[in-house]
Amino acid sequence: MDGSALNSAELQRLISQEKERAMVNEMVAKLTSACWDKCITGTPGSKFSSSESTCLANCAQRYMDMSIIIMKRFQSMQ
Repeated sequence: MDGSALNSAELQRLISQEKERAMVNEMVAKLTSACWDKCITGTPGSKFSSSESTCLANCAQRYMDMSIIIMKRFQSMQ
């Protein structure tokens, strides 16, 4: 084995990091889609209205809160 090859622990760490990155990207995509559909009812202009901004912020916060609850639930099951 040459010195440039990754050892098993390093490889597992990299795989874990990539899985986490993919999970975060998927969560952001789902959050964006769900909150956009809920909060943006008309054709968007150059900026969000105050009601759209408030709705997006509340929606994102609820989504993140639920994601944390679900992750904790899964961790407690293991």
